[in-house]
Amino acid sequence: MKVKILILAAAALVVVSCGTQKSVSATPATPAVTETVKTVKTVELTPELAEGKNLYDNSCARCHKLYDPKKFSQEDWKPILTRMQKKAKLDDTQIASISNYITSQL
Repeated sequence: MKVKILILAAAALVVVSCGTQKSVSATPATPAVTETVKTVKTVELTPELAEGKNLYDNSCARCHKLYDPKKFSQEDWKPILTRMQKKAKLDDTQIASISNYITSQL
């Protein structure tokens, strides 16, 4: 008799636990979140800027991950680029091209 009661209790527990799924209501209980449209500054890359981007992508990514140009300010980028110029074996023209690209993305 005890076995039948335990089996019925277990079956009832399974049925109840399967039947208590929360349903998604059509109207959310929280206030609706309005989507804000972010205006992203897009700069059309001139051939010079495209060359700087290419140098940045290929020269810098050889040693480390690429950082988003907007992560640092223009003042922060100057010493970074100066320090990396020697490590990446870039001449002054190439580093100026990379600097122009990064500045255009800020």
